[in-house]
Amino acid sequence: MSLTLSTGHSPFPYAALALAVQAGKQIVWDQDATQPTIDGIVGEDAIIDALAAGSASPASDSASAALAANLARATAFPDIVAALDALDDRLALRTYLVGRDLGPADWRLWGVIKGNLKLIGALKSGRHAHLARWFAHIDALPAVQEAVASLASAKSTKARTNKTAAGFALGLEGAEMGKVKTRFPPEPSGYLHIGHAKAALLNQYFARMYQGEMGVRFDDTNPTKETAEFEDTILEDLKLLGVEVSTSSVTHTSDYFPQLVELCEKAIKEGKAYADDTEQMRMRQERFDGVASVHRDDDPASSLARFEDMKAGTEEGSRWCIRAKISVDDNNKAMRDPVIYRVNLLPHHRTGTTYKAYPTYDFACPIVDSLEGVTHALRTNEYRDRNPQYQWMITALGLREVRIWDFSRLNFIYTLLSKRKLHWFVNEKLVRGWDDPRFPTVRGIRRRGMTVEALRQFMLAQGPSQAIVSLEWDTIWAMNKKIIDPIAPRFWAVEEADLVPASIINFPGEAAEVKVLPRHKKNAEVGEKRSIYWKHILLEQVDAHAVSEGEETTLMDWGNAIVKRKVEEGGKVTSVELELHLEGDVKKTKLKTTWLSASPDNTLAPPAGIDADLALVPTTLLDFDYLITKKKMEEGDDVKDFVTPQTEFRVPALADGNVRTLNKGDIIQFERKGYYIYDGEGADGRREFIHIPDGRAAGIASKAAVEEPKKAGKAKGDAKSKPAPKADKKAAKNAEAAAATKKAAAAKTDAPGTVAGVDSVTSMYKAEKIYGDDLMLAPGEASNMYEAEKVYEA
Repeated sequence: MSLTLSTGHSPFPYAALALAVQAGKQIVWDQDATQPTIDGIVGEDAIIDALAAGSASPASDSASAALAANLARATAFPDIVAALDALDDRLALRTYLVGRDLGPADWRLWGVIKGNLKLIGALKSGRHAHLARWFAHIDALPAVQEAVASLASAKSTKARTNKTAAGFALGLEGAEMGKVKTRFPPEPSGYLHIGHAKAALLNQYFARMYQGEMGVRFDDTNPTKETAEFEDTILEDLKLLGVEVSTSSVTHTSDYFPQLVELCEKAIKEGKAYADDTEQMRMRQERFDGVASVHRDDDPASSLARFEDMKAGTEEGSRWCIRAKISVDDNNKAMRDPVIYRVNLLPHHRTGTTYKAYPTYDFACPIVDSLEGVTHALRTNEYRDRNPQYQWMITALGLREVRIWDFSRLNFIYTLLSKRKLHWFVNEKLVRGWDDPRFPTVRGIRRRGMTVEALRQFMLAQGPSQAIVSLEWDTIWAMNKKIIDPIAPRFWAVEEADLVPASIINFPGEAAEVKVLPRHKKNAEVGEKRSIYWKHILLEQVDAHAVSEGEETTLMDWGNAIVKRKVEEGGKVTSVELELHLEGDVKKTKLKTTWLSASPDNTLAPPAGIDADLALVPTTLLDFDYLITKKKMEEGDDVKDFVTPQTEFRVPALADGNVRTLNKGDIIQFERKGYYIYDGEGADGRREFIHIPDGRAAGIASKAAVEEPKKAGKAKGDAKSKPAPKADKKAAKNAEAAAATKKAAAAKTDAPGTVAGVDSVTSMYKAEKIYGDDLMLAPGEASNMYEAEKVYEA
């Protein structure tokens, strides 16, 4: 069964699409389709009934049907609010509209809201907590997210003829429903990175699309690099991505070593391969120049004897390799007699010392694909020159055909995906390990706060594009923000440096008070927190500096207060006195301030009579820069020349006591600072929170982007270059600027600045004069332009 849709349907049948994805149906995008159809069934309502036929929940009842109908018909805002109020009341004590399970009534209503911007806008008002909770629950379902990503991809395909982001509408050439098999073939020599994630998710997507299967095959043909540890972590990473792999679908190239030996011998006997002992550099040059090896025309018996020596791992055999006899001077250099077998005497992590000669990837991959029944091999288009070689191996050995579908490799600016270069950073201890938040590994970006949902949405939206581009990180982090924002609990933290004690001079009473507040003002499902209200509070230096005596400001979650006294010494505020003015209008104040209650003589002790678990918590706010200073590494670039001088930024802070309930990996928002993921306790016992980028330009820009390489110096008496070059004065200055900028970003995402000519602090960016500094027209000079008075001069 396949659901045929057009992106132009109005209103769009969101419910039918989501249900079809949940049921594993193929989605076919046809821009000429006038109505959604599935196996002769036409129209969204009929499709929903057909797809939900086996649901345990009743299709509807009169009350829910009437409520949904009223909402669908409503156009005037008062009518919309009334309909939403009624639905909110119905869901106050219910998880779903009808019955105990998600049913057709829920899908219909969700589809109506999803396709109406007015309704979504009204839900964001915070007035309908129960309805918002219900909607967010359905919206977060994996099937719904995949459906929305599929729609976005289809729209992108329609809108962009240059294919910078292709969709899945083209499908796989020659694919038959129920007969497709794809495979994900990682080498067990490192952790999965974000590029591998794209390949894995695409293979899974097409296998599901055609109701086929996907296998995972470890390409373990090089004992020098591979370990069993990496196999386990790769399977764990796949599970983390939502790519469930059964034990029976996991194979190894080494499972086929006996068949590969036989097929190599067959190729030699048929004159399609030969043994060669040409020195490596000379072979490389001969291949480049199109010169035949002196052994190319040796008789098969001689080559077979050499292959026996290779299999035995003898000293003589170690000098030889086996090459495919394809071409000497083909314009495609990948076809110039590639090596297909070589000797490696190191023990294999699965087969031990049984084998001494191993197949190359170029020989093993097409053979094992064919033997395992793979119908479509998805490969990045960096292998495109090797596609003819792939097909030659299959044809020459008389094996079953495998179709190739290639897509663009995923590249990000300021990001390394080369395992060799990532290994270098690990070995030089410039990062904490393969799960370092600065690493593009699946574990690294997860530790940075990337959700699996955002990762999947982004990859599916990219699709099997052929365009080779270096992507910015803004889109994927912006997707991530949309996912975490509705569910991330809100807490407060204040930067420890130069904290300002403030006293509330008209605080009612002497004893501190604890109030129970929602962790998320717009989502009651997130839970509650306890906040201390007292006459002694702490303010950040930047906030205390921004207000003036007599000014009315807002203490968040409390109300307005008037600054009665402000003491400064040496350019820094040392104390503030505030008078509560709770009847004041919070909309009219310039500054909304976060604050924390604390004893004036011991900031880590709670006020008298308050539970100790509400005492302030010493924390460290961490932010990171890219590991390299160059947007795109070129061939021949040495990574040592582009190492960012400083990539980690730590800001000591105090957080409210509610963070004690967090578990490692929990995502939160420190209000007015940004989103963070709790990373556990550091070596100093402080709780560490890693800043999560939100997609805004300021948050993802390189703070030390220096494109020109700074050559590493050499230590006295040592010819080896240092891993991280000493920065020159310019680099040092960049590093200082980076530290200052990152420190501000970690502490406050909207940190204020100053603009020339304006005395007050402002969050505006400075804009350069578009015509330069020279006056185009001197004052008093004749002109037909109107004169405008300067708005900031008295």
